[in-house]
Amino acid sequence: MRVLPITCYRPTPQKVAEFASLPYDVFHRVEAAEYVQSHPGSFLAIDRPETAFGPEQDMYAPEVYEKAGELIRAKAYDQTLLKDQTPCFYLYRLRQGDHTQIGVVGACSIDEYEHGVIRRHEKTRPQKTKDRVCHIDATGAQTGPVFLTYRDNMVVDIIVDAARAADPIYDFTDEYGVRQTIWRVARPVAVEALQTAFAAVPCAYIADGHHRASAAAEVCHERHEETGTDDEIAADSFLAVLFPSDQLKVMAYNRVVADTNGLSEDELMDALRNAGFTVGEPQPDAVEPSGPRSFGMFLNGSWHALSYDGETAAHDEDPAEALDVSILQNKVLGPILGIEDPRTSNRIKFVGGIEGCEGLERRAGSAGIAFSLFPTTVDELMEVSDAGLLMPPKSTWFEPKLRSGLFIRRV
Repeated sequence: MRVLPITCYRPTPQKVAEFASLPYDVFHRVEAAEYVQSHPGSFLAIDRPETAFGPEQDMYAPEVYEKAGELIRAKAYDQTLLKDQTPCFYLYRLRQGDHTQIGVVGACSIDEYEHGVIRRHEKTRPQKTKDRVCHIDATGAQTGPVFLTYRDNMVVDIIVDAARAADPIYDFTDEYGVRQTIWRVARPVAVEALQTAFAAVPCAYIADGHHRASAAAEVCHERHEETGTDDEIAADSFLAVLFPSDQLKVMAYNRVVADTNGLSEDELMDALRNAGFTVGEPQPDAVEPSGPRSFGMFLNGSWHALSYDGETAAHDEDPAEALDVSILQNKVLGPILGIEDPRTSNRIKFVGGIEGCEGLERRAGSAGIAFSLFPTTVDELMEVSDAGLLMPPKSTWFEPKLRSGLFIRRV
C-alpha cells in the first residue's frame, strides 16, 4: 500500500477541543443545527454549512457550499487554524472507557482505491457523493478522514509505539468522554519507516467514509480534466486514518421501521415463523442478541427474541448473504415489511448501537417496530470486501467516532 505523509491546516492547541467535531453524517439536519447553535465554534458549522441558514433553505444550493468556503477561510484568518507545512504523519489515539485504538493519519492513493487495493463494502449514493464533491470544491480541502483498517502488521505497531515516546500535540477529552490524543511524526527517518512498513501491507478496507472516498476520487478526475495533464497532484490521494483491525470496536447498527406494513401483530408473527424464525414470548425487558442469527424485536410495547433457523447461501459462496443484516433485510424487512430498498425508503431508520435498546423503543414508539442485531464483525467486513461483494447499507457502527476538522488537507 502507498501511504503518504501530509501537510495540513489544523487547529491550535488552545482551540482544538472546541473546534473538532463529530462527522457530518452522524447528524440529522435538525440535530446538526442544534449542535452548531450550542457549539458555534465547532467545525460542524463548516462541515454542515446549511446550519447557517433557515430550515427552509435547500441544503445543496450553491450558496450553502460558498458559506463553507467562507467559514473555513475565516478560521484560518482568525488563527483558529495553523498551517503545518512539513510533510508528516500523525498518530491518532482514541480512548473510550477501557477501549483504546491508535491509527496513522496520512494520505492514501485514489488509484489504489479504484483498483481494489483499498476495498469497499457499501454502495454509494450519487447525491451524497455530490454533496462532498461540492464541499471539497468550495473549501479547497479534504476535511473529514476516511476510516480505514488493515490486518495487523507488527512492524507498523513497533514504529507507532516508538513514535509515541514524544509529547503529543493534542490531548483533550471531548464532550462524550472520549479522550483524543495526537502525536506528530515529522522526523524524515520515522516518516520513511512508516511509508516502508505500509508498503508491505497488501490492502486496506474502508470501515467508514465510503462517500468521502468516492467524492475524493471524483475531485481527482475533475482536477486532471481541468489541467489536462497526468502529472501528480494533491488530489491524487485522500485523507485517511488507518487502524489495525484487532483494535476496532464494532457495535450493531439496528433498524426501526415506521409501521408494520398493514399487518396485525398475529399476521406479523405468522409471517416471521413462515420465513424460518422462532419467535419468543413477549417480555418487558429489552432483547440484546447474544450471537449470530439471533435478533430482538420491539413491537406494541414488548420485546420478543427471534432466532433464524432457515437457510441462507453458503458462507463460502456468498459471505454477504450470510450476514445477520442480510438475513433481516432479505427475510423480514423486504418481503414482510415492504422495505425493498433500504437506501431510499423513508419508512426505515438506522440506529447506531451506541443508543442502546432504549433508543430503539423511543424511535419505534407505539406504531413502529424495532430490531436489535448482533454486531457484524471486522473479519466479516474484510471477508465480504475480499470477495468483491457488498453489504446492506449501515451494516457496521464503529465506536468511538473519529473527529473531523483535526486535519484539513488542501487539494
